[in-house]
Amino acid sequence: MVLVEDLRRSFGSGPQAVHALRGVSFSAARGELTALKGRSGSGKTTLLNLVGGLDTPTGGRVELEGTDLASLDEDGRLALRRDRIGFVFQSFGLIPVLTAAENVGVPMRLRKLPAKQREERAHALLALVGLAGHAGQRPGELSGGQQQRVAIARALANEPALIIADEPTGQLDSETGRSVMELLRAVVRSEGVTALVATHDPALMELADRVVELRDGRTTEQAAE
Repeated sequence: MVLVEDLRRSFGSGPQAVHALRGVSFSAARGELTALKGRSGSGKTTLLNLVGGLDTPTGGRVELEGTDLASLDEDGRLALRRDRIGFVFQSFGLIPVLTAAENVGVPMRLRKLPAKQREERAHALLALVGLAGHAGQRPGELSGGQQQRVAIARALANEPALIIADEPTGQLDSETGRSVMELLRAVVRSEGVTALVATHDPALMELADRVVELRDGRTTEQAAE
């Protein structure tokens, strides 16, 4: 489903160039949660940006559902991000003035889905993440864990093939973070999507199907326990 081959990304040129990725290769199957671990500066966010079509590599390739991202122009990458990829951020990324249901509906609004269809799916997704009774609340009225659940529901809005999550539990306490990761794993399996999750928390890696470690821009892969 996701194929990364000899992926490289450098910033700058000459002796001052920074080589963030130095030949990263791995694959992730449908319905699988892959954890990316590594110290700060190891290249996790750079890798997620490349897989998500937010950046272009210096070398190597990324395929999503058989499509080489390098073959897409900017409009093609935009459509890919809108229709096939859901993003979950450490800071939740919710719009404060919108309700939980309205936040979940934003990606569907970008696809110009009818209002009734948006509303029905938003409520169904909030029920999926355990927030059926919170559809009318705004982010400021929700706990951090609840906000991240809304963010996961929003990531699923357009039935993506891939969910990309960059330190999704970084602003949560350990117990809440684990419950969010357990939810994400359950959603991945029930919805049949692939998830790439950057995290540095060993407890959360236990919930992954596989772990890919980044060190100095290179990867080593290990089976999750």
